[in-house]
Amino acid sequence: MANKAITLKGTDRTNFGKGSARQARRNGQVPVVVYGHGTEPRHFLLEEHATRLALRGNENALVELAVDGETILVLTKDVQRHPIRPGVQHVDFQLVNRNERVEVEVPVTVIGEPVASTIHMVEAAHLLVSAPVISIPEAIEIDIPGVEAGTTIRVSDITLPEGVEA
Repeated sequence: MANKAITLKGTDRTNFGKGSARQARRNGQVPVVVYGHGTEPRHFLLEEHATRLALRGNENALVELAVDGETILVLTKDVQRHPIRPGVQHVDFQLVNRNERVEVEVPVTVIGEPVASTIHMVEAAHLLVSAPVISIPEAIEIDIPGVEAGTTIRVSDITLPEGVEA
């Protein structure tokens, strides 16, 4: 359940603007920006297919960027996807270190079938949690078999992974 870092290789991005970003995408690359910890934003190009696979199914992916012999640990903050084709257009990463805690929104997943003749309603699809960077859960699971009709499950009722606070 812990967030294991995925390594992606990249290159420094020297040309900026709409035209150069489009050219990079035609060449199978994704423009990305890394910001945080009071540093100037840095711009890179990553291979699109590897980036798409790394970010698939994990909104809070922890990534190690390998650029020019340097390794940078980052957390995914925003992913812009193509509206029709299955492609990544741009990614914003936040610079992090392994020892810090971050606040992220984690998806809520309902496990099991509700009791007969009842339905379950999810008021919040995501839950804001504070967790160590290396222990961000991919999803918060709520087990509903045996829960009676009319029962409300609050955040305080959910068992969170160790080190994670809501």
